[in-house]
Amino acid sequence: MMAWIPVVLLAVPLLGALLLLLAPDALRPVLRTYGLILSAVTLVASLVLVAAFDHARPAAMQFELDLPWIPDLGLRFHLGVDGISLPLVTLTALLTFLCFVYLSRGRGAVGARPRALVFTLLVLEVGMIGTFLALDLLLFFVFFEIVLIPMYFLIGIWGGERRRAASVKFILYTLLGSVVMLLGLLLVWAQTGTLDIVALTESHGAGMSRSVQILAFVAIGVGLAVKTPMWPLHTWLPDAHTEAPTVGSVLLAGVLLKMGTYGFARIAIPVLPEGAAAVAPWLGAFAVVGIVYGALACLAQRDLKRMIAYSSVGHMGFVLLGFATLTPVGINGALFANVAHGLITGLLFFLAGAIKERHHTADMPTLGGGLLARLPRLGSLLTFAAIASLGLPGLAGFWGEMLALLGAFQPGAGLPLGLFRTYMVIGGLGAVLTAAYFLVMLSRVTHGRPRTPAGAERPAVDDRLMPSTVPDERPVTPTTPDERPVTPTTPDERPVTPTTPDERSFAPAGGEPDVAATTAVPASATALAERAAPAPDVEPNEWLAWTPLVVLTLLFGLWPGLLLSLTTPPVQALLGALS
Repeated sequence: MMAWIPVVLLAVPLLGALLLLLAPDALRPVLRTYGLILSAVTLVASLVLVAAFDHARPAAMQFELDLPWIPDLGLRFHLGVDGISLPLVTLTALLTFLCFVYLSRGRGAVGARPRALVFTLLVLEVGMIGTFLALDLLLFFVFFEIVLIPMYFLIGIWGGERRRAASVKFILYTLLGSVVMLLGLLLVWAQTGTLDIVALTESHGAGMSRSVQILAFVAIGVGLAVKTPMWPLHTWLPDAHTEAPTVGSVLLAGVLLKMGTYGFARIAIPVLPEGAAAVAPWLGAFAVVGIVYGALACLAQRDLKRMIAYSSVGHMGFVLLGFATLTPVGINGALFANVAHGLITGLLFFLAGAIKERHHTADMPTLGGGLLARLPRLGSLLTFAAIASLGLPGLAGFWGEMLALLGAFQPGAGLPLGLFRTYMVIGGLGAVLTAAYFLVMLSRVTHGRPRTPAGAERPAVDDRLMPSTVPDERPVTPTTPDERPVTPTTPDERPVTPTTPDERSFAPAGGEPDVAATTAVPASATALAERAAPAPDVEPNEWLAWTPLVVLTLLFGLWPGLLLSLTTPPVQALLGALS
């Protein structure tokens, strides 16, 4: 009963993407709202899933759909949700919808290749939701891999100046990790004769020796750790986040990283309990090194987006530490931190993207401070997101880290108590460093006396009536006999003349390209117009995209039982073989 809901969650974005390929001209007039409508339908389906979910039985797999897929190989199209996957499915649908809201108009709109952008985001949503719904190991792997190609193009086409190098690094790391993970999944299949995740979870490793479980756990864990990412397999992440467009960074941090940690809860720990117990001390060691390393790296960053990217390495370290404890408290903390990180870091990347779009830079010293004075609403939202991410009690970021550290204080049976308490102390130091780098960031960006950052808009009177003193805008002194003006050559004064159809912005309702995107404007007029207009504070589409994240961060911070009531029973069930 109600097994159609998971199908709708996958079918709506998939059919929407296919329709873009089959009838591009017919959809051109409504392209601005096409992705928004489809993602809204998917979000509504996920909310129906939440409403219809039997919250009295969160450990039971619900809304199951189990059909033959490749009968000759015994593969099945098996979908379902429980208390572990339900929050992540809803989070994915929510963040995708908010990305389309952000792109709907204003500065957030990505102008190049709008049809391809909508298609890419819809395919990405299929892969992300499918990963959290899959209950067959090979089906899980297929969805796990589907997300790589659209994210590669999202970074490589709509990213920053070094987008190609970042996208290649992303695809190489994640593909190599996936190959190793596939070998581990095939080893489980060879030993047990089944790929059904539910059956494997209930058997708790029966039919596999301890050595086989350890080998399979390491292989599967490496593939999951690359996607998480775990130190030292994290080096693709800062480049990918820095170069990705705003919506790419939001989905990468908010959902794609969760696919790796979700794999530990859904597959690695319950299917391979003896392997998990053997590798847990090592997993905890890598986790706490990542926590401290991520915090120290953040303190050294100048770029705002790169700092937030490194913060994800530290936050995911707390998630991995929670899993390594093999206790209900620790794993609950890891699952809670998963959702909290998706909400808070998604908001942080939205805000960082908005700041970069207004000031044309994310370099914190160049921004010059005083954001609260120049753009008070944007500065206030950045302050809120930062203190939520550093783990202030009463906000969602606090509970996951606290529970992970509490789990390390009393780890699972058979794990070295002294070693895990050392991990707890190191993790606590990392939490202090986390507070330090966020406070340093706020002092450099939001506080202080405001001054106009390089490249930002300036009052018209400063440019028209007085010579500029900024290095890249020095007044040109005529040296020719007829005192002809010298053609400006600075980057911010070059006319941008799109020459290909792909460089048009989102078309308005009539289907005609945006005049501003297809008509060359004289360089001096363009520069003066940009500087004369004051940088706007939060725009309406940004309010719509960011407010749900603020509300949920407050809600889960003040009422953590909303999530913990869903995750506690399934966590106790998956740890059944270790108790």
